[in-house]
Amino acid sequence: MATETGAGALGGTMPGRENDLRTLETRGMAPIPLDNRYGGLHRVFTVWFTPNLVVAAFFIGTLATASFVGVGFTLGLVAIVIGTVIGSLPAAYMCSWGPSTGVAQLPLARIPFGKTVVVPGLLMWLSTIAWDAINGIFGAQALQLLFHVPFWAGLLIILALQGLIGVFGYEVLHTYQKWMSVVLGIMFVILTVKIGSVGDFSAPATAHGGALVGGFILMVTLSISFVITWAPYASDYTRYMKPETSPAAIFWITLAALTISSVWIEFLGLAAAGIATDQTSGGIRNIMGGGALGALALVAIGLGTVSVNAMNDYSGSLSLQAAGVRILRPLVAVIVTAAAFGLTLWLNTGTLASKFTNLVLFISYWDAPFAAVVMVDWWQRGGKLDVSRILRLDALRSGWSGLLALAAGFGAAVPFMNTTLFVGPVPAHLLFGGDIAYYVGFVVGALVYVIASRIEGNQAGSARQEVMAGASQGTEPEASL
Repeated sequence: MATETGAGALGGTMPGRENDLRTLETRGMAPIPLDNRYGGLHRVFTVWFTPNLVVAAFFIGTLATASFVGVGFTLGLVAIVIGTVIGSLPAAYMCSWGPSTGVAQLPLARIPFGKTVVVPGLLMWLSTIAWDAINGIFGAQALQLLFHVPFWAGLLIILALQGLIGVFGYEVLHTYQKWMSVVLGIMFVILTVKIGSVGDFSAPATAHGGALVGGFILMVTLSISFVITWAPYASDYTRYMKPETSPAAIFWITLAALTISSVWIEFLGLAAAGIATDQTSGGIRNIMGGGALGALALVAIGLGTVSVNAMNDYSGSLSLQAAGVRILRPLVAVIVTAAAFGLTLWLNTGTLASKFTNLVLFISYWDAPFAAVVMVDWWQRGGKLDVSRILRLDALRSGWSGLLALAAGFGAAVPFMNTTLFVGPVPAHLLFGGDIAYYVGFVVGALVYVIASRIEGNQAGSARQEVMAGASQGTEPEASL
């Protein structure tokens, strides 16, 4: 264990080896020193494989046969595979930046966004709370059925367990994901066998013509939405790894872990859509036939919810620090956990399908232009980022180019969105309900940042010349990242 001093709430204690479970990681967004780097590539797979073995993925799979999609089994499976691969690419790429920088994803975004990182930092923090609620509703249902307690009591148990892991931090989280990859993997293998005997693998499409094309596009987008939201978390879980770790290996392992787990569970939801009339934890218990297997499924659902939500709490704490809130990381993790309680209770009322779809899409539309900004900036700098001054928000450049690109990408995507709350003119009149907002947001965000960052860079160069001219007359120049 090592302690970094001088960084205040952003520094603190760190684990120093694998399975160091007794160290409470108080380390915040400060870069990880070389002396504290450790961990093998196998951990990259389990940390990204396990959190997708959840009912939320199963639920998304069932949507392929819903009336507003209607693509049937074959096209539904193709859409799930395509969407998952596309949505996983940003997270896989950005995950490879952790070893070379030693910095988590949102704190690393302080370089392209500068002082305006407050906006994506807060968006990320709010998104982690929303995902806590989305997953929490299924975990709470599972414990409600398992222990015959009120929904809110089951929710409190889930929140307490995930909060505990989020508080202890990086090493406890990695270790939990490693063991849960085995436990949850076994449960879903059993569920796969069960669905293999009762599922419908030939459900025809209910949409036709243009509506079928639109439904296919929408299903691809729904599958993207499940995994693209991992992008702002990516380097959080590789920042402790040694700098010499292969970026290519991290990329391919992350891509494989996200794709295999997400496609697997969404495939199960798709195959079981016809029999999962109750598309919740109770529905999965019924598919398992109740009894001991049903109880096992409920336990696994609860453990899976803790798995994914612990990552939300951990990354949420780092994103809030990146936004400029200098509160100890474990305390912020507790705040994220507590804030999810009310939102989960709201999700548990009314029609879950529409609320689920709207919330998943709305909290992920910003991820595409965000990924575009940080990826373009990484390419512009040749993957060599100076992280020495990221801890001081006041020392950062204005970063207006990053915020402008984020806003432009999101704004350009609005006409291409399709939710039950808002349908843009393009899906309404041209794409038969197809949603291509992610692609538009990414492309526009990237193009705007390429142009705007050059303008901002030229302005900064001119400002530096003026400062240096002032320095020659006795004025001290001020450094800015």
